[in-house]
Amino acid sequence: MQTRHVVITGASSGIGRAIAIRLAKGGARVSLLARRAEKLEETAALVLEAAPDATVFLVTCDVTDGASVDHAFAAAARSNGPIHGLVTAAGIGGPNTAGASSTDPVDRFDSIVATNLRGTYLCLRAAQRHLAPGPDARHMVLIASILGRFGVPGYTAYCASKAALLGLTKAMALEVAGQGVLVNAICPGWVDTEMAWEGIDGMAKGMGIPRDEAHRIAMSAVPLGRMGKPEEVAGLVAFLMSEDAAGLTGQGLDINGGAWMG
Repeated sequence: MQTRHVVITGASSGIGRAIAIRLAKGGARVSLLARRAEKLEETAALVLEAAPDATVFLVTCDVTDGASVDHAFAAAARSNGPIHGLVTAAGIGGPNTAGASSTDPVDRFDSIVATNLRGTYLCLRAAQRHLAPGPDARHMVLIASILGRFGVPGYTAYCASKAALLGLTKAMALEVAGQGVLVNAICPGWVDTEMAWEGIDGMAKGMGIPRDEAHRIAMSAVPLGRMGKPEEVAGLVAFLMSEDAAGLTGQGLDINGGAWMG
């Protein structure tokens, strides 16, 4: 990972933040992208605390806006050099509708798909325009979800967008294989992040039960009986970007405590 430049979207919190810290500790120059400048600054401080000699570049970016994406990737390449790796961790969750019986007139389908699917696609194409030359492998890692493997009522947009990322991974891997670029997806299950706890709170509200009880019910479907840690997902990203994973491309890797076994 030494001297390599990796761009991480969604780096302001959760899984994206953990990935930034892990890769910087491994010696990568990291460019951190997200919508909230203050949260990016918090991530940068944590990166430098963990890796004082790290090179960190911050740029705000709305992944649903093509012009914003193009500007952010061009700025990252100017600051940190050609791109050796991309991790697309930007995404939004939650239900888009409670179904036909819902009294809520707002359906978030378009906004969720625009962020999770189209936003990821825009970032892949932007990274392509600034990729470092070979012959060393370059990497694109997409953060999908266990909900790309099965459906959940009310989460039609989230499930569809994350399932689509697996198809995008396969097609993109074939497009760039001839240039030595490896493209893979990671499908986390429950991970101890703000987004996950929003899901637990939604369960609790919908079922009229305390948060602790909703958490217990959610973990009852996980054979290991616990949420994953963002650092565990970050470790898998580091592996995918290592020489040990030189033969892996077009794959969806599951890290979910056994909650889904394909």
